Amino acid sequence: MISLEDCIGLCGLDEEQVAAISEHEHIPEIAAAALASYLLKQPHGSETIRTMIIDDIHKALDQGHIRHAAELFMALRHFLEQNPDARVGLDVEQTVINLAQS
Repeated sequence: MISLEDCIGLCGLDEEQVAAISEHEHIPEIAAAALASYLLKQPHGSETIRTMIIDDIHKALDQGHIRHAAELFMALRHFLEQNPDARVGLDVEQTVINLAQS
């Protein structure tokens, strides 16, 4: 039987990034891993994942969950390092400023 860890390992993202998709979409992590795998193969799919993680950061900050927002920010940072195509159209400095003001 294939495990959640196996699915995450095969989807192209790490556990924190899959958890962010799961949180954003309100779906189990196993489904989020499948969605991640699908999106990474689509045009602009990396940008969609980036937007999901940024949305999660905003929500965490709005709810006062600073530590969780920091964890999500690290997941975003790693995602952008691993997926340079996700940076298309992203003004990193402005994004950081916007997140800090949330």
